[in-house]
Amino acid sequence: MLHTDETNFQENVLDKDFAVVDFSAEWCGPCRMIGPFLESIEEQLGIEIMQVNIDESPNISAKYEVMSIPTVMIFKKGEKVAENVGAASKARLTEWIKSHQ
Repeated sequence: MLHTDETNFQENVLDKDFAVVDFSAEWCGPCRMIGPFLESIEEQLGIEIMQVNIDESPNISAKYEVMSIPTVMIFKKGEKVAENVGAASKARLTEWIKSHQ
């Protein structure tokens, strides 16, 4: 996963045709649980997933109203089109991402 923050969010997410963003924090247990799932999904689907640390990028988290983590969002051409809040299985995350590609 590629770490993205307030300095490169526009380039890494909003300027892309399709982007998956994982909002998380190092101290979050469920975030650490789905991290390996997301890394595996990247390889399986041939995509790159961006990771935003909510503690390091509070303005992005506030703009997209991230209230609970982990939150995974899908963006298409700069617009948020889908959101998954909370931990989920690898199979569920994979199908959810695929359904929005």
